[in-house]
Amino acid sequence: MERFLGDLKPGERACVECIQGCGAIRRRMMDMGIVPGVELEVVRRAPFGGPLQVRLKGYYLAMRRGECARIAVTTAHQLNIDPIDTTRHIEHPLASR
Repeated sequence: MERFLGDLKPGERACVECIQGCGAIRRRMMDMGIVPGVELEVVRRAPFGGPLQVRLKGYYLAMRRGECARIAVTTAHQLNIDPIDTTRHIEHPLASR
């Protein structure tokens, strides 16, 4: 079952599998650090369809729900990640560029 970033609840952690779509939106997300393999956590969700606040690579990012609906993720329980372990980072080779 494929899950998207917009489906996660606050406190859930996931690893980015892929970004659907192409063009400027995909490039913008990758420029913000959302690349395949990066681990992120949903911090909070604004009410009434507002943005999500996510934490990745040590910083916080607010994203529109439409953008989150394009990011396919694998949740932490599917990855067997200890929810307390904040030192484990899965990064894509291009994530540091």
